[in-house]
Amino acid sequence: MNSRQRVACVLNREVPDRIPLDIGATPVTGMHVSSVYLLRQALGLDRPGEPVKVTNIYQMLGEIKSDLVEALGIDTIPLERPVQSFGIVNKDWKEWTTFDGTPVLVPGGFNTRLEPNGDLFMYPQGDSSVSPSGRMPAGGFYFDAITRQPEFSEDSLEPKDNLEEFTLISDQHLAFYKEQVDRLFSETDKAIVANMGGTGFGDIAQVPAMQLKAPQGIRDVTEWYMSVVTRKAYVHEIFKGQTVVAMKNMERFYQSVGDKVSVFFMTGTDFGSQSSLMFSPKVYRELFLPYQKRLNDWVHENTNWKVFMHNDGAIRRMIPDYIEAGFDILNPVQWTAADMDPVAIKASYGGQIVFWGAGVDTQKTLPFGTPDEVRKEVSDMCRVFGEGGGYVFSSVHNIQAGIPVENLLAFFDAFKSVRK
Repeated sequence: MNSRQRVACVLNREVPDRIPLDIGATPVTGMHVSSVYLLRQALGLDRPGEPVKVTNIYQMLGEIKSDLVEALGIDTIPLERPVQSFGIVNKDWKEWTTFDGTPVLVPGGFNTRLEPNGDLFMYPQGDSSVSPSGRMPAGGFYFDAITRQPEFSEDSLEPKDNLEEFTLISDQHLAFYKEQVDRLFSETDKAIVANMGGTGFGDIAQVPAMQLKAPQGIRDVTEWYMSVVTRKAYVHEIFKGQTVVAMKNMERFYQSVGDKVSVFFMTGTDFGSQSSLMFSPKVYRELFLPYQKRLNDWVHENTNWKVFMHNDGAIRRMIPDYIEAGFDILNPVQWTAADMDPVAIKASYGGQIVFWGAGVDTQKTLPFGTPDEVRKEVSDMCRVFGEGGGYVFSSVHNIQAGIPVENLLAFFDAFKSVRK
């Protein structure tokens, strides 16, 4: 099997010749740019000081170039987006250095201001004439969203204010996607993963709208979570409007990329914390499931794509609802969260949904464990989730900064040994 066939086999919940590997095909299965740099140096792929391109400014993820894809045996590849976090266009790359000294490449619109206390401000669309929308704390590794909640009264709230960022994909961007998918499909044998954007309802990472210069509506995280209980009618109207735009965009997107795409990243909206659900299954079923199901049904009725859902935390009680909503893939399977025993999860739902992730705990084991502990965890998770197929290997969410290079090498070496 080649990579594309291998992933297709898994997506059909069949047993492949070996477990597929994804690193970097989605914004939740990537690797921090500093860890990419360390890994490339350790593998001898770059000379010292060679910069790594930042593909996601918000999370500071690094590009997984084709030589690293081949070195690690990765089976997936992302369909890049023309514009990334903070509304910054991917062009005119320039050199920059992170707080930990990693040399990187950032887009020309990457525009920051260093504060006296060492914090770094980031601006929407790179426009420093407006208030900053992101902050990297002094010595930090990532940007945090800055809440810019405008004053409002209940009488003045308009759902359209929370729909400002949901617009039709331009013909220029569709042409960008088409050129890219044609090239990747013909020049590689990798499974192509697309993330069009705009299809995740209530994604808390997107609520502050870091790319907008003056966002209106509900933009504060706490206020948004209160709204799903106290302003249900308002949220319904937002989701209805978002659905209309998303349906049009998916149709236009499909006309451009067709079935050369294997996986469609639908949503990164989280419903679980480390210890519990963020709100009740009843709220999910009433507010989210109907709109997610409508989009998923369109995909299944009109394309050969498989639908990817990112949802970490203690979400076991809601997995049947995700299946009902039509999701084909569940990521990252955070088995360290409450009531997320991997053996029980696989046994209960392995025949109904593909698991994508779960390979190693990125909160404790990978950054703080020994190489032997990393190897054991990789082996254990591959044994549990790989049995009977229906599993794509990756870490539990993105590989973070500050990982000892010995642990990075152990992670990939262990997987190579197990997948044979």
